[in-house]
Amino acid sequence: MITAYQQALPLAELTEVPTASDWCRRWTHRTPSWRHRSDGGFDASCFEVHPLPEKPAKAFVLAHHYSASYPSATRRFGLYRVDSGEARLSGVAVFGIPAGANVLTRSLPELDPNVESLVCSRFVLTDACPGNSESWFLSRCFSELRAVGVKGVVSFADPVPRRSADGRLTAIGHIGRIYQATNAVYTGRATARTLVLLPDGTILHDRAAQKIRRQEQGHRYCEEKLIQFGAAVPRAGADPAEWLRQALADIGARRIRHRGAHRYIFRLGANRREREAIRLGDPPLTAYPKLPDPPG
Repeated sequence: MITAYQQALPLAELTEVPTASDWCRRWTHRTPSWRHRSDGGFDASCFEVHPLPEKPAKAFVLAHHYSASYPSATRRFGLYRVDSGEARLSGVAVFGIPAGANVLTRSLPELDPNVESLVCSRFVLTDACPGNSESWFLSRCFSELRAVGVKGVVSFADPVPRRSADGRLTAIGHIGRIYQATNAVYTGRATARTLVLLPDGTILHDRAAQKIRRQEQGHRYCEEKLIQFGAAVPRAGADPAEWLRQALADIGARRIRHRGAHRYIFRLGANRREREAIRLGDPPLTAYPKLPDPPG
């Protein structure tokens, strides 16, 4: 049943809302929706958080997260709704190793990267979760991580809205509202770069392109994705770099300039003194971002 609060919003087109808003974003089958705090609110007795194996975590993220991709993961947690008598996986948080070696050492220079510090690379809740669910889920994840020696988490919010070739909105543009609401330290933007946008609005990441050019492990999966969009099957003996260039041209891939994702840092000390003892590599900025970037 759609509530009056839900009816008041253009769910498919609404961009990021202010930090103090009573609206919370959800993703189900990569489609955004919104939940209002007054819909009934969050009841912790209806939810549980447990470590999650790789296979169900990956399946959930690929099914629901707007990126339609799954990163390298070290720790995974599931948010289960249990009030119906059957535990239903309703959210997933993934923490792991970043693509760039300096992502963690730049932000948290005194912590052992990939051991004492991790990146929160995916965080997605479906519309089965009421308002305020994300802050509770994130807090439980941090407690689990702190128990195994993790002292810092870096997370990024992608502020660039994106659409598929047929005009469907695939990424609304995040400013990191949940991170702001949970008092993360904001330290500015990551490195600006140019993105390759595929016809479905997802990104061909640099690492995937590198796998194709160098024929590294996983290249066939990356090639098959382009073939599904209409690229020719690689011929035996063909130059992989040339095939990639032609494939992107044939499928109408677009290039957009990205000013850099917003970077947030969580220090996971048990108290304020422990948190402040964890040194940041970049100085905190006093003002949080308030609006997404213009569309690419």
